Amino acid sequence: MPVPVPQQRAVPAAETTHGTDLTLLVIEDDPAGTFTVPELPSAAGTRVRVRTARNLTEAGRLLTDDVDCILLDLDLALPTGARGDGPGDDPAHDELATLKHVLRIAPRHAVLALTAEDDAERAAEAVRVGAQDYLFRGELDGRLLSRAIRYAVERKRADIAQHQLTESRLRAQENARLERGLLPTPLLDGSDLAFAARYRPGRSRALLGGDFYDTVRTPDGTVRAMIGDVCGHGPDEAALGVELRIAWRALTLAGLCGDDLLSTLQQVLEHERQSDEIFATLCTVDIAPDGRRAGLCIAGHPAPLIARRGRAAQLLPYEDGGPALGLLPHARWPRRQVQLGGSWSLMMYTDGLIEGRVGPVGTQRLGQDGMVAMINAQLDRGLGGEALLEAAVAQAQELNGGELTDDVAVLLLERDEALTRRRDGNAKRSRPGSAPTAGAQRPPL
Repeated sequence: MPVPVPQQRAVPAAETTHGTDLTLLVIEDDPAGTFTVPELPSAAGTRVRVRTARNLTEAGRLLTDDVDCILLDLDLALPTGARGDGPGDDPAHDELATLKHVLRIAPRHAVLALTAEDDAERAAEAVRVGAQDYLFRGELDGRLLSRAIRYAVERKRADIAQHQLTESRLRAQENARLERGLLPTPLLDGSDLAFAARYRPGRSRALLGGDFYDTVRTPDGTVRAMIGDVCGHGPDEAALGVELRIAWRALTLAGLCGDDLLSTLQQVLEHERQSDEIFATLCTVDIAPDGRRAGLCIAGHPAPLIARRGRAAQLLPYEDGGPALGLLPHARWPRRQVQLGGSWSLMMYTDGLIEGRVGPVGTQRLGQDGMVAMINAQLDRGLGGEALLEAAVAQAQELNGGELTDDVAVLLLERDEALTRRRDGNAKRSRPGSAPTAGAQRPPL
């Protein structure tokens, strides 16, 4: 069967808010030939092109992307075999079955319902179902039709824009909840270490980037901390960072550490990455139960910074580090033993903190030395914990002259030996049957 050629009639211009031509598809079966589209008045140099279809089958062929509005006769019959609008609908007993069919096949087109003057109730119901407006045959004239077309088109555009905005907001809220749920919750129950962290992704309007970190306390009392950075800044890198963090936690709780742990993480990275060029840097620290020493493994990552009481902050030794994960097959990552002391603050960070620019012309980068000096200045002010990390990130941004472009993750572990001793003493005195120590006050009876 040959495809019918769209029937077009040139009509005078109709004014639109966008100043562009409009196309009206009239779907109406008038055997007597008494129905005609009234002449439309000219305005603002805009034309309304009219196409006519005798039935819905023909309308489906003429319903192209350039159609802006549909004028539908509600008395038009559905084609044979057409389905209802939903499960259990019976088109034969649905007065708006034709309209529902058109709305289903033309979800992005404005629709005007055409009916008789004595059918106002069905006309109003047509608008509730989804039509933008309704018109009565006997009252139809060019000026009214021109105004109705423009109104229907603009209302449909507004409805689509509002729907897209609502979907975008819901999607953003869902993504935010998802990303917040993917950030780690440290498992430090029973530890005397204080924990703080700051996380800021480089991507605009994102909550999660390619940087990742985690901290857990294993059953033997060892506190294990990790921080890493997947190269790149997109959602794929963020997803890979989450996978590596979760894998690290699972492997750590399973008892792996040091080279065995990093070798397994490299296998995870090689299997999950989108490209062979993707790699990840990583730094792990396992702090002994007494809090005075730690094991350090570095895979192409900046070395942690330690500040001991009464001494300036400095970087932990990093000469024996191994390559980043994913760069070399069968690589090895030696574990180095370091002495922490009694009271200390250990800061682990990603390179987003140190790669910001400084200086009057912004050509020099902050670097590790600049970061150490910056942290020492903050420590001299008496800052620690959350306040220290907040001030460090804020100052790095200020020196950069604006937002840092790379992801930034910073975590801080702190131990106060005097506070630990007091807690241990209080715990001993609170044990059932223990005698009060000298100088201790007995609780009131």
